[in-house]
Amino acid sequence: MAFFSLPSLTHPIHPTPVSSFSLKPLICSSSPGFFSHPFRPTRVTNQKSHAEASTCKAQKADHHQNPSTDDSISSSKSKCGKTSAGKFERRDVLLGLGGLYAATTLGTKQSSLALPVSPDIFNCTEATETRNGIPINCCPPSAAGYNDYTPSASEVYTRMPAHAVSHDYVKKYSSAITKMKNLSMSDPRNFYQQANVHCVYCDEGYPQLGFPDKKLEIHSSWLFFPWHRWYLYFFERICKNLLDDDTFTLPFWQWDDSSGMQIPSMFNDSKLSLYDCIRNPKHLPPKVVDLAYNGTDLPIDPNIQIQYNCCTMYTQMITQSSTPDCFFGQPLLGGNDPDPGAGSIENIPHNCVHDWVGDPSQPNNEDMGVLYAAGRDPIFYAHHANVDRMWYIYDNVLKRKNIEDPDWLNSSFIFFNEAARPVRVTVKDSTNLAKLGYTYPDLPLSWLDCKPKARRKGLNPTKSAPKASEVMPMQLEKPISFVVERPKKSRSGKEKAEAEEVLKIKGIQFDKGETVVFDVFVNEDDTSQSNPCKAESLGSFNSLAHGHSMKSTTSQCFAISEVLEELGADDFDSILVTLVPRRGAVTIGGIEITFVPKS
Repeated sequence: MAFFSLPSLTHPIHPTPVSSFSLKPLICSSSPGFFSHPFRPTRVTNQKSHAEASTCKAQKADHHQNPSTDDSISSSKSKCGKTSAGKFERRDVLLGLGGLYAATTLGTKQSSLALPVSPDIFNCTEATETRNGIPINCCPPSAAGYNDYTPSASEVYTRMPAHAVSHDYVKKYSSAITKMKNLSMSDPRNFYQQANVHCVYCDEGYPQLGFPDKKLEIHSSWLFFPWHRWYLYFFERICKNLLDDDTFTLPFWQWDDSSGMQIPSMFNDSKLSLYDCIRNPKHLPPKVVDLAYNGTDLPIDPNIQIQYNCCTMYTQMITQSSTPDCFFGQPLLGGNDPDPGAGSIENIPHNCVHDWVGDPSQPNNEDMGVLYAAGRDPIFYAHHANVDRMWYIYDNVLKRKNIEDPDWLNSSFIFFNEAARPVRVTVKDSTNLAKLGYTYPDLPLSWLDCKPKARRKGLNPTKSAPKASEVMPMQLEKPISFVVERPKKSRSGKEKAEAEEVLKIKGIQFDKGETVVFDVFVNEDDTSQSNPCKAESLGSFNSLAHGHSMKSTTSQCFAISEVLEELGADDFDSILVTLVPRRGAVTIGGIEITFVPKS
């Protein structure tokens, strides 16, 4: 497959002065709302740049309160990188790719050639308002342009679990967040402007570069892990810069271990800038987090919840991560619609923890419980550091395979660095933690021993149920069971090693403005008797609310090879699938079983 890469670009943009803002917090007076900073594109400048080799302390004084808002990037020379300019029009950039973009944008036709995804920052659009009428203005501050960036760390520092760090560390991290919050709102490193960066990429603020009719969304696809890794990377570098401490690293909320299954104390101290009052008051310490939370608190003993969490982690990290697509999510290619399908960890526990922390008394479960506002809670970054750690475990402990598709590796994003300057990064440069300058400790993983067991082996309750083709498509309004035929049964060990048997639910249609959850069971005739530690429970489809109303069509995959062996159903011609709606309105288009290569 031919691959086309964009040249190194700097995009000069007329700055929009920031003079006043309408601060409308939901509850906390320290949490301003989001703001509109429209881009004013003029031309495209070809530019080559070297990687920034440090946190650019020499520039900190110049950008601490008054970041550059002119076109100086196109001609500046500093220790952060040398540049040279050669100007040409944006149209020439697109036509320079062998006419590829021209062919794919005229008449809004989609190219038959696959492309890596990139944001078009020239055309940031606001998400208007939430379903409840709250304005969502995600567009970050305007900037002079952007340079390409390649990480090249000379030292590697270890991120540590939030519940185990020292008092001095907590004071230091709180100081960094205070400094970020005190920066001018015109400074993209400001804490709330950093939250805007997440908002604009999750509420479809940017179109895809070259495809103006297609929005870019970094959730519910294979972009989820690398985008958030880069986002935390630059957030961490901003902290290092403001603290003047290159050794500083972000903490991670170790919700996958019993020792860390509560909101870490550093985030529950109202005297610290790490605190956010917009959280579910019922879920504050010592409440144990529910990693499979669906909006309803289970009336169970905390020790039982810990066991359920342990089983949930095994299911999502072992059973449901047996192929790259299952773990990372489905491919999103340039010119395609967003939301092809989330990977196992994004679905659960990522979305569930967001939802569990958010405050249900707020209009949209703000802050953490809705994606447009999630970055306003400092716990967001510790939560995502542990999500990122799951990728580290997938690579370094489980020794499983990363995606090798060039359309994934060459997809790119734009972030603001520690010098308040926008830079473009690629997915391929996020895959080597040593080059990024951080790592994670190798801690015990108790969930490796928490494999769910069958409630009843050999149960074949398919005789009286309708076939899937007889009930699909359908609006999922009540629990429903149906039979799904298997393309092949009793596969050999070699066949199972080469390909995973996957149950794929297709054409899942819903409004992303609200959280939508439904549970999925296989060969279970009484779902009330099941729980995360029963093999009959495959898991859930869980889509966290984004903010404003957006129609979505997506899919969800469930690996079932190991499950069917545990249920004693490997030699069955078909299986019984049961869907149980929990939250939100959703329509299901179809369901099938396929075989997905493991390499």
